[in-house]
Amino acid sequence: MFPICCRSTSPRRDGRSRRWRAGIAAAFATLCGCTELPPSAGAAAPAAIAAGAARIWVYRDYEPYETLARPYVRLNGRIVAISEPGGSLYRDVPPGAYRVTIDSDGQDINQFADVVLAAGQTAYIKVESSNQWESSLSYQRDTFYTRPILPGTAKAELARSRFYGGG
Repeated sequence: MFPICCRSTSPRRDGRSRRWRAGIAAAFATLCGCTELPPSAGAAAPAAIAAGAARIWVYRDYEPYETLARPYVRLNGRIVAISEPGGSLYRDVPPGAYRVTIDSDGQDINQFADVVLAAGQTAYIKVESSNQWESSLSYQRDTFYTRPILPGTAKAELARSRFYGGG
């Protein structure tokens, strides 16, 4: 016969051990960015569009396996923001035509969005990326795209993003 194992199986010890492991797992998930605050946590509602202005929202999904690069967002060639993974922002602009671009290592056709806005209108632009467009065994270059998105789809996706400001 074999002796009984010396390890305790009391509920108190097992309960403490499980709570301890759960606490460590939660702390690790928070440190590595695997958890997110609810989108409304600490974020104020966006201000109304100023009279005579239009608004351009720019947002991006959080895709850590694709790229975590933070390229500049440009309106008609002028830097207006940094594209944050999983983030969103807006810019109020005078009515008119805008080419929404983003700094990109790779170049592709139909890569960037063009929008024409009247006073009071809002455009939603999603930043997409591909690290496979220009790559080999020894390197990968990020290629970014800007795409106009329908308001219903964009509002649902914006609700899952972190708001980085407007202006």
